[in-house]
Amino acid sequence: MSSYLIKMLNNSWLELAARWFLGMIFLYASYHKIAAPAQFAKIIYGYYLFPDISINIIAIVLPFLELFSGLALILGIYPRSAALITNGMLLGFIIALSINLIRGQQFDCGCFPFGEGGHTFTVGQLLVRDIVFFVLGLQVLLFDSNRRWCLRQSGNILMKNQHLESI
Repeated sequence: MSSYLIKMLNNSWLELAARWFLGMIFLYASYHKIAAPAQFAKIIYGYYLFPDISINIIAIVLPFLELFSGLALILGIYPRSAALITNGMLLGFIIALSINLIRGQQFDCGCFPFGEGGHTFTVGQLLVRDIVFFVLGLQVLLFDSNRRWCLRQSGNILMKNQHLESI
């Protein structure tokens, strides 16, 4: 990897922007799901991927997971762990969207407010958006320097590995 790319990826302002952007996205996405869990459960049912018995549990737990991981990213409370949880959710969303893209289904993904003012996205557009979010999450997850405006720093995993190689 070029030294310019490494310097860019270790830019603390870029990490802060990625962390705050993802955090705000997940906070915003959680709000309407927490306010209307029954409507979100109907959307989850429309994916045709989950057993009926698990849909209500997913509709209740997932929005709070989004809320807490979004808050943790914004406040900088264990940002690496929050990014890992966020990327885990994004990977699940990417897989669910990919399956439905292969099936040829068009549906409301339930990501943001229901009936979003007439804005409709194709499953392919949603997939690209989630991949971009996933890459931003990787930036936060793999960031290996001191973080700006962070209440609780996570360990520097890459520096530890480099230190072990020099021994």
